[in-house]
Amino acid sequence: MRSLSLLFASVFIQFLVAAQSLVVSGPMLGPVELRDAKVWVEVSPLVKTAALRVNKKGDKVFFEVPYRGSLGQPFNPIQFMVGGLEPNTTYEYALLTNGKSSGYGGEFTTKLLWQWRSPAPDFSFLAGSCSYINDPAYDRPGTPYGSNDSIFLAMAREKASFMFWLGDAWYTREADYYSEWGLWYRASHDRATPTLQPLLKAMSHIGIWDDHDYGPNNMGASYHLKETSRKVFNSYFSNPSSGMNGQGIYTQYSYGDADFFLVDDRWWRSADNERDSVNGKPNPNKIMIGREQLDWLKSALLSSNAPFKIIAVGSQVLNPVSPFDCWPDFPAEYYEFINFLQSYSINGVVFLTGDRHHSEIIKVDRPGTYPLYDITVSPLTSATHVFGGAEKNNPYRVLGVDQKHNYGKLSISGPKGARVLKIEYMGNKGDKLAEWSVSEKELKTPKK
Repeated sequence: MRSLSLLFASVFIQFLVAAQSLVVSGPMLGPVELRDAKVWVEVSPLVKTAALRVNKKGDKVFFEVPYRGSLGQPFNPIQFMVGGLEPNTTYEYALLTNGKSSGYGGEFTTKLLWQWRSPAPDFSFLAGSCSYINDPAYDRPGTPYGSNDSIFLAMAREKASFMFWLGDAWYTREADYYSEWGLWYRASHDRATPTLQPLLKAMSHIGIWDDHDYGPNNMGASYHLKETSRKVFNSYFSNPSSGMNGQGIYTQYSYGDADFFLVDDRWWRSADNERDSVNGKPNPNKIMIGREQLDWLKSALLSSNAPFKIIAVGSQVLNPVSPFDCWPDFPAEYYEFINFLQSYSINGVVFLTGDRHHSEIIKVDRPGTYPLYDITVSPLTSATHVFGGAEKNNPYRVLGVDQKHNYGKLSISGPKGARVLKIEYMGNKGDKLAEWSVSEKELKTPKK
């Protein structure tokens, strides 16, 4: 009888293991380039081996890319680098777990090699911030802070080249702030949201962080778990790179003829309550992005010939009447950068930001040169915000969308020398809420 009981227990355990999905979330596409592509997925602790089987679409010849990192941990986000690809070619991929098909896979198309051959391709991408996924045991009491997350299904239906997460891709809670395990749990829990899965594999994904996917609200350089937070972020995004010398998450990404500069507004950030000025002068010790990153950003902009140089930051950059954290609240650093743009006649700069729980376009004029624009896209699923106080009739606002969940659909199109950047703000069901555009000609320093 004992042997029969043990046999039954063994069979039952095997049944439970087979019933449990070996894939926690994903697959998600990272950047897809001319000759390589990144594919991300999180697998369960039961997975001992993982590999990606890849073939040209319609071709029966395939090759396998094994995962050579460690597995069997409580959280197992893994990334595959698929190399040796051909430009402008569609590939299919399938995930293998423990030597068998997992039933998960997808496809991607490598970039077009257009340089020196044809005009820059027209393309579109999505953008958004503030994705709060409810977790009742750890949420604040009362009305849930997160809303219906079906907005991700609408986004997955868009024909876009990539999704740009503008910070707060997940929201840490009090139970997570002081726990390394909690930081891993929060990213894993939110990434596994069922409605998010179609979007993850529909297009490439890149991202920056803001305070909530970095740590506690408004936290900066003093966060004692920042090293763990950086490791978590880099494990759940497949960005092209992540800072330099093990510091920060800033990087650069290019698509078509546009350059994107992904700025880290948390790693070096001074406390918001640090004094803006000392003895009537901007306080040089109050910083948002830090000297190392500021020097990198300047150099990267000087090296760019793109008609649109899109600088993405978690916090708003320009809003002069914002009651919340904004780069002008760090005046020494902010004005150094703004003066740099003007003194070097850097053309085509547009800021792309999140955080505010409303969407808007802020315009700031500059004497003698073109105006700067800050395109804010927020929120995806978290609570919305009503324009009020000094911002109710913000004279710097060109367009605004409040009290509605939304994402941005941005496109760059047109002939060489007359390219146009357009943003359409889209609602929960993919319905257009507002739109605005600017041409590259409007973002050029006048010739003297």
